[in-house]
Amino acid sequence: MSEPMLKVELSDSVATLTMNRPDKRNAMCDELLAAIDGFFSDPPKETKAVVITGTAGHFCSGLDLSEHVARDAEGTMRHSRGWHQVMDRIEFSGLPVVSALFGAVIGGGLEMAAATHVRVAEPSAFFQLPEGRRGIFVGGGASVRVGRILGADRMTEMMLTGRRYDAAEGLALGLAHYTVEDGEALSRARELARRIASNASLSNYIMIQALARIEDMSKADGLFTESLCAAITQTSPDAVEGLAAFLEKRNPTFR
Repeated sequence: MSEPMLKVELSDSVATLTMNRPDKRNAMCDELLAAIDGFFSDPPKETKAVVITGTAGHFCSGLDLSEHVARDAEGTMRHSRGWHQVMDRIEFSGLPVVSALFGAVIGGGLEMAAATHVRVAEPSAFFQLPEGRRGIFVGGGASVRVGRILGADRMTEMMLTGRRYDAAEGLALGLAHYTVEDGEALSRARELARRIASNASLSNYIMIQALARIEDMSKADGLFTESLCAAITQTSPDAVEGLAAFLEKRNPTFR
């Protein structure tokens, strides 16, 4: 019996999702994408944070071109929108998601990494959007998510030239939030995920849902939304516990 394309391990309220196509550098196919979508559509109830990673030295090398299906314009648009739906589930499921990056973080792999909330990279990690050199355009959300990290000017240059950024450059540009030594990305990602899982679930949820959307708003709308988020969180039972723990000089115990 073959191993699943997506391995799921749950420990201490942290679910680790491992993309498992080692012979393909964990390239994305419809079956793997559906498995990721399935997890974020209905995660185990005890899950408070998620780690996404790859296997055999690579995170994800993007769309598996060997399984490319010829589609007309409508089919291609609908396939792209399907990717958007899955990336939105990763970003907005309400669960904090940490990615452990090494080796190839290319194309769709970078689009997925950009949908995660915290990114940890080993020295072997490299970031690339090769679509422009293959006569095509990104379709899994990079123009929005990666574009917001890099800015349109730098992303345009990256796509026009096929430029590859290493882990240190990725850290400087915001493609990664942390860099670690070889072999340490997964353990660091799990450590961060456990720390995040110890936060109040409501405030984690609000941060995930609100901040990316506030970026899209006018200043006035963003400030009003901030006030609503403050009202929701600061009047919750978790806020009462957080204040009591501070005054009593102890760690809070959230729901």
